Amino acid sequence: MVLTGTIVNGIAIVLGAWIGVKLRRFPADMKDTIMKAIGLAVIVLGVTMAMEGQYFLLVILSLAIGALLGERWNIEGKLNELGQLIERKMSKSGDSKITEGFVAATLLYVVGAMAIIGALDSGFRQDHSVLFTKSVMDGFSAVVFAATLGIGVMFSAIPVVLYQGAIALSATLIVQWVPQESLDLFISEITAVGGIMIIGIGLNILGIPKIRIANLLPAILITIIGVTVISLWF
Repeated sequence: MVLTGTIVNGIAIVLGAWIGVKLRRFPADMKDTIMKAIGLAVIVLGVTMAMEGQYFLLVILSLAIGALLGERWNIEGKLNELGQLIERKMSKSGDSKITEGFVAATLLYVVGAMAIIGALDSGFRQDHSVLFTKSVMDGFSAVVFAATLGIGVMFSAIPVVLYQGAIALSATLIVQWVPQESLDLFISEITAVGGIMIIGIGLNILGIPKIRIANLLPAILITIIGVTVISLWF
């Protein structure tokens, strides 16, 4: 089912938040070790995905041009500013801690390359491995968030399911209109570009080095354009 990865992601957040509310305390050393273990697993997933590309030159060009556009548009900076703006608004509004937990967790789970790449992968080829990996990460972080911010974190599963589900369903509509040969090429190159971004996410989790992954998101658009050109000319 096309929404399997998204549904599992939502359930992981709900369960993680429930556990966090019950535990209330979480050792920092344990958190650090588990997150680094997840980071290593994410890198392995990214390497596997990156190897699926047929046109490595297209992958390089897409990432290079995408990074240029992303840095010029400062996508990651704008996303961070949005998060800070929402946090300031919520802190001034006098709303309860439930709202604070909901907003903070939603920004963490929705804003990121993994949500987009995973949902596209689910829609294009019903491969949910990226979203399953994201589910583990989100579920664990939900434990930590809920332990400090309360049950509001649990409700962040709603926008996550709606957002990722909409992307996955939109991808299935594209599949119906694109010729199979072009679709296979499109999927392989998107997977390769996304895989390299996933490697970057894993490196960020490990803290070596800090890569502005959100600024690489335009590479997906460039890949789409590149595959379209290849399909029409060759």
